[in-house]
Amino acid sequence: MPYITKISAQKNNTERVNIFLDEKYAFSVDLDVLVQYDLKKGKELDEAEIIEIQFGDSVKKGFQQAVDYLSYRMRSMKEVSDYLTKKDIPAPAISEIIHKLKHYKYVNDLEFAEAYVSTHRKTNSKGPSVLKKELKLKGIEDDTIEQALTQYPNNLQLEEAVKQVLKLVKKEKNRSAKEIEQRIKLQLQRKGFSFEIIDQALQEAYDGQEEEKEEEALHYMLEKAKRKVGYDGSFEKKMKVKQFLYRKGFDLDTIDHVLDKGE
Repeated sequence: MPYITKISAQKNNTERVNIFLDEKYAFSVDLDVLVQYDLKKGKELDEAEIIEIQFGDSVKKGFQQAVDYLSYRMRSMKEVSDYLTKKDIPAPAISEIIHKLKHYKYVNDLEFAEAYVSTHRKTNSKGPSVLKKELKLKGIEDDTIEQALTQYPNNLQLEEAVKQVLKLVKKEKNRSAKEIEQRIKLQLQRKGFSFEIIDQALQEAYDGQEEEKEEEALHYMLEKAKRKVGYDGSFEKKMKVKQFLYRKGFDLDTIDHVLDKGE
């Protein structure tokens, strides 16, 4: 069996030492691992002992890397595992590290998921379906995701959706109601809100103001259309204005009403 012929401190890392077996460099270990396995000059090591020592060193090194990684923000267990894989920590050691992290309560996927839902619904205005997809990508199990989403019930989803509807209506106020509604639905679907919540939000946000807003938007677009076609009151120009406004989603009866009133 080979035996330890030399133990030397590393130049760039005083917390680690190099182990030489039979006068040749074999591997390096953390000082704690050196003490744990009672490594000293003259000690014989068989192959199984060497594997065990290197495994223990990988756990020690990877655990410290994981703690440093977690010091910036909460992470899912999959995020920590992926990070350690990139750091070349062996898979068996990663499993042991995750076990230790859970034991010391450094990682908890339910707490992570709840914090993620709370933060991203408030700061990024995301709906439940998008949050669910993002948590899946972070390795959170379905049951855990559903449990975390219970803190985002329908009434809060509706409240957030109404805020976004009002914001978009204000931003797109010079478009037709039909065009605004299409844009709102598309935007909220992308954000992860259900069709039911979107419809309720639209109804609550408008609340009988549709006609007033529609006519205001139509007046704005009418002036734009007149400038675009060089409106001179002729039948031909009038038809071009109507076509322009109709393509923008305005109702023909409303267009005729506003045109007649203007003239």
